[in-house]
Amino acid sequence: MHIVSALFVENFEMREAPGPSTRLDLTGAMFSMAAPSPAPVTIAPHLVALIYCPADETGNGVFEVVYRPTIRPEGEPGDDTEPLARNVSPFQVEPGKFTYRLVRGELEFPDYGQVFAHCRVGTGPWVSVPFTLLPPVPPA
Repeated sequence: MHIVSALFVENFEMREAPGPSTRLDLTGAMFSMAAPSPAPVTIAPHLVALIYCPADETGNGVFEVVYRPTIRPEGEPGDDTEPLARNVSPFQVEPGKFTYRLVRGELEFPDYGQVFAHCRVGTGPWVSVPFTLLPPVPPA
């Protein structure tokens, strides 16, 4: 199995289409956001990953996400520091089909800056998705 796409979104919905087929409506795809209040602050952005299972595989997998403040060139989770958050969830998908995993990591930001959501299926390659927390926008 492998990750087709992973990104942070504001909203995620599924709907049926003729076929039968499924449509995924992703809105508010983002790689940054203004903090809701001054740092330190805790936020919980939604990360959605789309995963494909080839027809010749079993359809059983484990999706892992590790949030870290750094990234290595090969995409593996950064350094030896404690992860900011981690999520591991088993899943099943029909061989030859797609599935999704939706993860809402609770991230504590002592200051504004960047974190990386390092994602993988099983022991497969890591996919790293950056997220930057910006200072709050002053009221107009």
